[in-house]
Amino acid sequence: MITRRSLLQRTGCGFGSLALAGLANASSQNSSAATQTHAHFPPKAKRIIFLFMAGGVSHVDSFDHKPHLYQADGQMLDFADQRAIKRGGTGANRRVMKPLWEFKQRGQSGLWASDLFPNIASKHMDDLCVICSMHTEGVAHGPATLFMHTGAANFVRPSMGSWLLYGLGTENQNLPGFVSIGPSLGNGGPRNHGSAFLPAIHQGTPIGRAGVSAHDLSFRNIHSARDLPSARQQFELQQALNLGQLSAKPGDPELEALVNSYELAWRMQTNAPGVVDLTRETQATLNLYGVDQKPTDDFARKCLMARQLSEAGVRFVQVNYNTNSSSNPAWDQHSDMPKHAEHAAAVDQPIAALLTDLKARGLLEDTIVWWGGEFGRTPYAENNGTGRDHNPSGFTMWLAGGGFKPGHAHGNTDEFGHYAIEDKVHMHDLHATLLHQMGLDHERLTYRYDGRDFRLTDVHGHVVKEIIA
Repeated sequence: MITRRSLLQRTGCGFGSLALAGLANASSQNSSAATQTHAHFPPKAKRIIFLFMAGGVSHVDSFDHKPHLYQADGQMLDFADQRAIKRGGTGANRRVMKPLWEFKQRGQSGLWASDLFPNIASKHMDDLCVICSMHTEGVAHGPATLFMHTGAANFVRPSMGSWLLYGLGTENQNLPGFVSIGPSLGNGGPRNHGSAFLPAIHQGTPIGRAGVSAHDLSFRNIHSARDLPSARQQFELQQALNLGQLSAKPGDPELEALVNSYELAWRMQTNAPGVVDLTRETQATLNLYGVDQKPTDDFARKCLMARQLSEAGVRFVQVNYNTNSSSNPAWDQHSDMPKHAEHAAAVDQPIAALLTDLKARGLLEDTIVWWGGEFGRTPYAENNGTGRDHNPSGFTMWLAGGGFKPGHAHGNTDEFGHYAIEDKVHMHDLHATLLHQMGLDHERLTYRYDGRDFRLTDVHGHVVKEIIA
């Protein structure tokens, strides 16, 4: 008696070609569905580039101008915030600390920005929509980072990029629809680009990890041209075996996702290498971003890679600026605020260059550039020293392009920059608004799992229409 296993073993690659043809037909149908836009209404944007500043940039030292901090500098005041209460304290006797960098009004819009990010401040404030009234969940890096990516801190939920891919499909069937460049292994780790209970085909594709030089970032396991014939033979056999498994478990979502991932990986063999290739950029472009210059080289390469991927049809690209330490992310200056300058010097020119490059190519109109960290920092010195503590109660993020109001500041924190008090924007609200600009209604973008409907914004969130052009 010939079993299915023995049949597959005997027929080998001959049957593999037959199976591949069947899979290719199914794949073409799947790809057609994947590339079809399922927007709820006409979108203002086609793609998002998220520049994640892990650790929490100090908003009161960068984009939230608080003159009262200069007047109250050195005073011992009571700041009874979440962090102080969590640590069992009263929040009393905290020393107010003024900004370490000078603020000025910039551009025609007159938006305030400090000298911490000189290139962004001098060249692009008129392009930015600055949200000065953000607030979020979680006072520690892990929960706050996970909440920012998935809309939840206590359950395994799909990341925002996965929700977008699930809702809209991919623009380029030869590339992943969601890529995370240099993600950290801590503070949520793979969950920050994972698909959770959504079909696995919607998970993000990581390129490298935090701590790995951008010179070494690439799609893994891409074969050279001379290896493609043998690789194709191996692929056909592998997919034939997968087909046997699929026939035994029809409709298995994880197995179907695995088969689809192998097919995508095969298509990437001849497409991906040419997409992520900085050698095809002009020297002027490389200089603009700061490639091969210190201290910008690493983040410059990541930003330029993000532009290439976005231009090629990747719908959601996240560029991570971080260390690979879960206990000490990049911008987490508890005792050394001047170190912010070191990190700003590494990212300021590349970010400004990305905005300039997208504008020059006509891509900024339908590309959302989203900048920020998981929370901000306190207006007082932690332990009365030279750093600032975590502040999820009031902080700043900015958006550019994608139909958002340019040269616009929304909302406000109190006179210290401690709490969001005016036109507050919760992280759920920001998620809802980003989805809206991509043509998705956050209340209709749902997935039924374990007997209930889930969505990115859970049962919360509203679209912040005041920041939409």
